[in-house]
Amino acid sequence: MNPIVLIPARMASTRLPGKPMADIHGRPMIVHVLEAARAAGIGPVAVACDDPAIEAAVVAAGGTSVMVADDLPSGTDRIERALALLDPGGQHDVVVNLQGDLPALPPDLLRTVLIPLADPAVDIATLVAPVVSAEEAAAPSVVKCACAFPPGATVAPALYFSRHPIPFGEGPLWHHIGLYAYRRAALARFVALPASPLENREKLEQLRALEAGMRIAVARVDHAPFGVDTPADLARARAVLHPGIAAQRETP
Repeated sequence: MNPIVLIPARMASTRLPGKPMADIHGRPMIVHVLEAARAAGIGPVAVACDDPAIEAAVVAAGGTSVMVADDLPSGTDRIERALALLDPGGQHDVVVNLQGDLPALPPDLLRTVLIPLADPAVDIATLVAPVVSAEEAAAPSVVKCACAFPPGATVAPALYFSRHPIPFGEGPLWHHIGLYAYRRAALARFVALPASPLENREKLEQLRALEAGMRIAVARVDHAPFGVDTPADLARARAVLHPGIAAQRETP
């Protein structure tokens, strides 16, 4: 595999306007995400953005940025467009889609998300973590994955995703983490597909892939990182990311 990490970032946000540029200890949030991706050391990293302010912040931090028009329906479409601009020759065969609102992401998760792609039959890889409370299970904002891990296994097929707690019955529930690794051909196929009925019903983009017969596999991790969507989330990120955290993320 020859991965590239792409981070979609856009200024429009109904709950936290200008989110990528939100200050966390003197650095924009997008720079914290960029540094986490670099620290993983799995391949080059670039930010797909829609605003000169984001581009300038990324460049000032020594990163690569590409401007992508904000006329695309999703972050997945934006990374596909950015990939075509950054790598027209097709050097990178795996594309990691890292959301720009995960400033506290442990870098090792970027290495873990590649593991399911060791199976050549898997089109898309992603992550899950155990649901740890009834409140988490019931929250529609927490996407659940129907999957089952054989004893000792850390990778399993993803059978369905829902905002409802699934599957029914006794046993663990799995919190889906929105970090994806696509085979390049799978990404191209995915963005060419129309939105699917279950995708529209659940408001979950990954169901489009499952409805089209694409194979998604998940790797399990211990904890789900939190995203920043609201001012309260931003305050939490400032508390978690102490000022010296960037110095601990060394780029290999």
